[in-house]
Amino acid sequence: MLRITEFKLPIDHSDEALRPALVQRLGLADSELLDFTLFKRSYDARKKSAELCFIYTIDFAVADEAALLKKFSDDRHISVAPDTSYKFVGQAPEQLAERPLVVGFGPCGIFAALLLAQMGFKPIVLERGKEVRQRTKDTWGLWRKSVLNPESNVQFGEGGAGTFSDGKLYSQIKDPKFLGRKVLHEFVKAGAPEEIQYVNKPHIGTFRLTGVVADMREQIIALGGEVRFEQRVTDVQIEDGQLTGVTLASGEQIHSRHVILALGHSARDTFRMLHSRDVFMEAKPFSVGFRIEHPQSLIDQARLGRFAGHPKIGAADYKLVHHAKNGRSVYSFCMCPGGTVVAATSEPERVVTNGMSQYSRNERNANSGIVVGITPEVDYPGGPLAGVELQERLESHAYVMGGRNYNAPGQLVGDFIAGKPTTALGSVEPSYKPGINLMDLADALPAFAIEAIREALPAFDKQIKGFAMHDAVLTGIETRTSSPLRITRGDDLQSLNVRGLFPAGEGAGYAGGILSAGVDGIRIAEAVARDILGIQEA
Repeated sequence: MLRITEFKLPIDHSDEALRPALVQRLGLADSELLDFTLFKRSYDARKKSAELCFIYTIDFAVADEAALLKKFSDDRHISVAPDTSYKFVGQAPEQLAERPLVVGFGPCGIFAALLLAQMGFKPIVLERGKEVRQRTKDTWGLWRKSVLNPESNVQFGEGGAGTFSDGKLYSQIKDPKFLGRKVLHEFVKAGAPEEIQYVNKPHIGTFRLTGVVADMREQIIALGGEVRFEQRVTDVQIEDGQLTGVTLASGEQIHSRHVILALGHSARDTFRMLHSRDVFMEAKPFSVGFRIEHPQSLIDQARLGRFAGHPKIGAADYKLVHHAKNGRSVYSFCMCPGGTVVAATSEPERVVTNGMSQYSRNERNANSGIVVGITPEVDYPGGPLAGVELQERLESHAYVMGGRNYNAPGQLVGDFIAGKPTTALGSVEPSYKPGINLMDLADALPAFAIEAIREALPAFDKQIKGFAMHDAVLTGIETRTSSPLRITRGDDLQSLNVRGLFPAGEGAGYAGGILSAGVDGIRIAEAVARDILGIQEA
C-alpha cells in the first residue's frame, strides 16, 4: 500500500471526482488504480484565500508499487504507507488464575476492558454510576429540575464525562503505534459514523455516543467480561506493596492482583482514599475559567468567510491562546461548535460548567472554555490534594453566586471587560440549564485569572472579529479541565509504590479527552496482559 499526502481538491468537488483526480495526479490509467482509502481529510481556514480546499492523505494500491515509487522518487508526498493495523501483545491462557479489574467505565476504562476481553482475560468492570441510558435520565434531572444524583450525572456513569461533551475524537498526543486508529476502528464497529476515521477533527456527538458506548459494553460481555454498575470502590487491599484486591461500598471484597484505575478527574473521594493508603501521587497543573458563548454564525463568518455554512464543512471551530502581562496563559478549551453549555457538577451544592454538542452541531450558539493555567508550586501549594481543595472552594462559591439552586453565575463579555455588573441579557441567549444568575463575575475566580481573561478577550477579538462582542455571554465556572493530580506510574505503567495497581486515563493525569483516554486504556491493557503473561515490551 502506498500513500499520497497534501492532495488538494476544491471544497465543492463531488465524491465521484476524487478517483479520476487521483488517477491524473499519479499519471495512471484508471484500471491501474486497484484501490484507495481516505486516511485523512482536512482544510486550513487560517489561510485567507478566494478558494478553500480539502487536503487529503490517501492510501492506495497499484499493481507495480516499485515502479510508481521510482517514478515519483523526488516527490516527498508519495511514499510507502505505514502499517497502522493493530496487533495484540498476547492471548490469555484458557485457565485464568485471576481476572483483572477495571475501575471506571469512561473512555479509558472501556478500551482497557475491551482490549483485555479481546485478548481473553475476561475483565470485571466496576463502575460507580449507572448504565448510559439511565444515566442520561438522571443527568437531565439536574438540567431540567435542578435535582442532582451524586452517583449518576455528567461525571459518573457509563461512558464517563466524555459522553456528555462534543464527542471529540482528536488529540495532539504522540501515537507512534497508531493506537488512535484502533480506537476509531472500534468506535465505527460499535456504530459511530465511518467518517471519523478520516476527517481531521472527528466527533460523534452525545446522542450517538450513548449508543456506541452501550454496544461496546455488550461486546465486552460477549467476550466473557463483566460490567457491574453502581459498584463504588471504597478501599484497596495492599499487602507488602502488592495490591491484592478492592473493597466496594457494599462491603464486598473482590480479589485481584491486577487492577486498572481508570478514574475520571472528578473521583475526589477515591483520590482521598488512595492518598490515605499512601498510594504515590503528586499535584499537577490544571486550568480554571468560564464558558463563553457567541452566535455560531459569527464564528462561521469570521473563520470561513464566504464558505460559512457550507454543508461539507459544517460549524466552524477555533483554538486561541494569549500570554497575559501577568505571566498567565489564557486559552480556549473544549470548543463546542453549535452546542450548549451544560451543568457538570457531581457534588451537591457546587456549580461546574462544561460544553456539549450533538453530531449535527446545529444549535444557535458556539461555546468554549476560556481558561487560565495554574500551577501547584505557585497557586495551590500544600500536597497532592491541594488542587482538589481549590476546585471545591471555587465550585462551592459559584453555587452561592448562582443562587444556591444550581443556576450558574453569568455576565456579558462587554460588562466583564468594563468591570461592571450585568443586569440584562443582550442578543445572545445563554444555553446553560437550569439557568443563569446575572452579576459581576470578578469574584468568581482568583484575581490573577480575572485579570488575565479581561486582557485576553480583546486580544482574541483581533483573531476572530466579534469575539469580544458586548452581548457574548460568560458562564461560570469551568474548573474540571483536567485532573489536578497525577497518580504517578513507572515505565511498566504500574503505581510507583503499589505493584499491580495501574493508574490510567484522565483521573490519573495521563489523558485529556476521549481519544487520548482510549489510547491510554489500550496501553494499560497491554501492560496488564504483559505482566500476567510474563512477557517484556517489544
